[in-house]
Amino acid sequence: MTFRESLEWLYGLQAHGIKLGLENTERLCAALDIDPASGAERHFIHVAGTNGKGSVCAMLAAVCVAAGKRTGLYTSPHLVGFRERIRLGNNLIPEEHVAEGLTRIWELTADWAHMPTFFEVVTALALSWFQTQRAEWIILETGLGGRLDATNIVTPVVSVITPVGMDHMQHLGGTLVEIAREKAGIIKRGVPVISAPQTAEVAEVLEATATSLGSTVKFITNPIGENWRLALRGAHQRMNAAVAFAALVTAGMRPDPRMVMHALGDVGWPGRFQVLNDGRLVLDGAHNPDGARVLAETWRGEFPGEKATLILGIMADKDIRAVCRPLLDIAARVICVPVRNPRALPAAALAEVVRDLTEAPCSIADDICSGLPEAARHPERTLVAGSLFLVGEALAHLGMMEGEHEVSAQ
Repeated sequence: MTFRESLEWLYGLQAHGIKLGLENTERLCAALDIDPASGAERHFIHVAGTNGKGSVCAMLAAVCVAAGKRTGLYTSPHLVGFRERIRLGNNLIPEEHVAEGLTRIWELTADWAHMPTFFEVVTALALSWFQTQRAEWIILETGLGGRLDATNIVTPVVSVITPVGMDHMQHLGGTLVEIAREKAGIIKRGVPVISAPQTAEVAEVLEATATSLGSTVKFITNPIGENWRLALRGAHQRMNAAVAFAALVTAGMRPDPRMVMHALGDVGWPGRFQVLNDGRLVLDGAHNPDGARVLAETWRGEFPGEKATLILGIMADKDIRAVCRPLLDIAARVICVPVRNPRALPAAALAEVVRDLTEAPCSIADDICSGLPEAARHPERTLVAGSLFLVGEALAHLGMMEGEHEVSAQ
């Protein structure tokens, strides 16, 4: 298959939906001769949590690259192009390697009674490519949950858990304790755990799980100092940086602090309070209540006393009101737009929720392409938020990232 044909096949797997479990991934890895265990030449760092996973992974990878290590980075979802999910060093996986890898997986699974899902196939593709490229340090972000996530077949040198909150309740459980148990599922016997600050009930779950497996949890409570320059904005990113640094030390890397400072000062992670157009446009993929709250806090810290013209699009399976409330507190007006995703909440339905929660003016635009120029006519800075998929559409429209915008998954 060509690159385009292989992606068409891959996206066709979305019809199978999300299937939590490790059986298919284990079978794929066996068929592809993938070794999912850390060893002398390969070190996995596995990252779960509700918010901050991508930022922590980007920081971990940036430091590993700066230290001269062959570094694999696997994250999701992509914003504009599929290849963003799988990187070696500062390079995206080449198109020809995507085509070759997916063709091989297609051939291997053609007669399977239970076809693997999109995320299972992409995880196997990433692990296979990292192995053939002899990656020394491999940073893996969970897609959903942890215990039954396809990435959970690896045995890492350290497990990392970022702040746990309410999201994906239809898959992970309706309480914080239930969700925490799923996230804690990445903890392996004897493998140390580094955690961001957690609520008392989440911390109790993590500690109990680690103790039962002969492991330990270290909670990072102090962010890195203000004397460290960070490319990523917001107080929460200083805590993310402290978590990343502690994870690398626990994994045995012992990086030079000066090198770490330089790497963190240059790391980029699009769609996380990304400031463009001389400060007139901010993109943030906040899509759950905690993410929206942190975004609002970061906005107030970066732009004290200012309100935003908010372009808002949200997935229908989210807690819509809980996501909207903190964002509406910093909005002078709201422009609701549809997100180009089957799970998206229609813009008109979103506008009904917004109008019920705020007296700020609320309008509807056909899409992000028309919403951006409409927002630019107002005096406030523009904030695009509510979905990473929406941020991806904005970046594609602005031509800020390589690749044609594709329908994302997971």
